[in-house]
Amino acid sequence: MHDPVQQSLQKAAFGMDVERPPDREFGPPVVEVRDLSKAFHPPRGRELRALRGVSFDVLEGEFFGVVGRNGSGKSTLLKVLSSIYGADSGSVRIAGRLAPFIELGVGFNMELTARENVSLNGVMMGLSRREAASRLGAVLEFAELSEFVDLKLKNYSSGMLVRLAFAVMVEADADIMLIDEVLAVGDAAFAQKCMDVFRAKRAAGKTLVLVTHDMATVQGFCDRALVLHDGELQYIGDPEEAALRYYRLNFGGGDRDAPSPAGAVPDVIVRPLDVWLEDGSGERADNVEQGTPIDFNVLMEARDELVDPVFSFHILTGDGTWVFGFDKRLEGETVAAGHRIRIGGQVENPLLPGRYRIECWVSRVRPQGDMSLHTLRLNDFLVYGTRPGVGSIAVDSEVRAVVEP
Repeated sequence: MHDPVQQSLQKAAFGMDVERPPDREFGPPVVEVRDLSKAFHPPRGRELRALRGVSFDVLEGEFFGVVGRNGSGKSTLLKVLSSIYGADSGSVRIAGRLAPFIELGVGFNMELTARENVSLNGVMMGLSRREAASRLGAVLEFAELSEFVDLKLKNYSSGMLVRLAFAVMVEADADIMLIDEVLAVGDAAFAQKCMDVFRAKRAAGKTLVLVTHDMATVQGFCDRALVLHDGELQYIGDPEEAALRYYRLNFGGGDRDAPSPAGAVPDVIVRPLDVWLEDGSGERADNVEQGTPIDFNVLMEARDELVDPVFSFHILTGDGTWVFGFDKRLEGETVAAGHRIRIGGQVENPLLPGRYRIECWVSRVRPQGDMSLHTLRLNDFLVYGTRPGVGSIAVDSEVRAVVEP
């Protein structure tokens, strides 16, 4: 017998496994921050207080997010954790070997070659010279820079520097990774490679501290997150709540310039339970063959009552360019808090071979009469095939060309 909920919600979403399973277990604290303060003193006697009495722990094996508006103290915090800056007061304790990926060029000598910098950085991260030298090949292969190994870094592009720095950090295989949002400098293929590394490190029980403005990544990957505002810790805990508070800081709770749909204010209204793609035999699949339908299922749980909810699904390229989308509207329906919503079906697949990602915008009517919006990054997937083309989608066409004398 078919699930009646599934029958009533056909022809909507897609997906893959949710990145934050509910049964993850963690070890003792490996990062302890207590009453941390840091100020800067620009000319004319001004004082800029970047951090004000910040305290928190990060547990062994956690994927821990740090969010906040520009100037809130996020990058300063990571630089203090990685000993680039000294603290004015308070304490920081790190248990384990640390690998920072903080700022483009930090830790590199631009007058040295990639070969020399890889060895130097490996030693700085706690490896012996022999260990650092032995990982040169793996670093260059990951960064796709083997042919530039003896080129001085001052002649590298910013993208080449990002790939080299990230590869050095990955191959150092440290216990704790500190990552700022400099990943945005890389291209789409490199960003996908970074996401694959995050998944692998997470599965291996490594600890990651990530500064980001991407709330979909926070909601999809992080086990916990903290919110900084004007150098003060405003919240620490559930990543969904952290995302909501970040949105409120940026959009003021009732800002009519909030993301689409028009007039919606950011909110956290559903919890993804499971998301997956299926192949032609009904088995779970990670990839989709070019030209075959996208067969998907999504299972969500309502955190609050959903009145007239709308589920808007978006397919984006690996670098975030919107390709196409579709909606499933439950007009005239109310979903009680705690109830589950299953969305499934097939979607025509016009995508050309490449990496894509899936997002879902969930909107509802709020008691105040306006609308709220919850954005979910579901996952990434690959379209494979042998018929390349221009752009991201293939379309049928009837175009004629006539050569005239």
